[in-house]
Amino acid sequence: MNAVPTPEAASDVSALSYEQARDELVRVVSELEQGNASLEQSLQLWERGEALARRCEEWLIGAKARLDAARLGQRAQQTPTQTGGDEF
Repeated sequence: MNAVPTPEAASDVSALSYEQARDELVRVVSELEQGNASLEQSLQLWERGEALARRCEEWLIGAKARLDAARLGQRAQQTPTQTGGDEF
C-alpha cells in the first residue's frame, strides 16, 4: 500500500467485506512496520488501520450473533427427552 489514505478513503471502510478489510489491515500494518513512512503518513495509516480493525470486529460480532441465533434455533427444534420411564 503505497498511497497515503485520505479522509474520504476512510469512509469506504463500511463497504468492505471482512476479508477485504482484514487483507488491507495486514498491508497497513506491514507498511507501518517497515518504518519508511513520514510521521504524517504513519498517522494516516494508523487511523486507516483503526477503521479497518473496527470493520473486522463488526463483521466478527455479526457472525457470532448469527451463530448464536442458529444454535438457539437448533435447541428450540430439539424435543426434550422424557424422564421417568426407566425407573429401577
